[in-house]
Amino acid sequence: MADIHGAGVRDDIDGNGFRVGIVVSRFNSEICTALLNACVDQLKASNVQEQDIQVLSVPGALEIPMVMHELALKGNCDGLVALGCIIRGETYHFEIVANESARACTDIQIGTGIPLANAILTTENEEQAKDRMIIKGREAALVIIEMIQTLKSLHSE
Repeated sequence: MADIHGAGVRDDIDGNGFRVGIVVSRFNSEICTALLNACVDQLKASNVQEQDIQVLSVPGALEIPMVMHELALKGNCDGLVALGCIIRGETYHFEIVANESARACTDIQIGTGIPLANAILTTENEEQAKDRMIIKGREAALVIIEMIQTLKSLHSE
């Protein structure tokens, strides 16, 4: 198996026939747009058809889980991707947003059985976010395809 920058993500996977829902934050829009573009480009490069990619935007990272949950309940997605960017500020708000959005995303996938790739960046500054936005968008696409494949194989046994 090939790795992408040591992340342990396989890059030899095939998403043909998979339906992926993406929820992206509009907060820190330049970074989130780059995350989204990288994710969608990688999904397409991994044979996910454009019509099988559903993208919804929300104001910020704390709003992502609500829409993710609704997509999971709707049942028309094989997997979900959360895209956002939380940059540390001078207050405790960073920890609340980072921790609660991550916890809620984990709860959604465990509670619904729909896999979820969490690519909500949590960085100290904008430079760190820009350094990670492309690779993390791509990795999220590869992670969700691999997780869908893994769960489908478990359910077919």
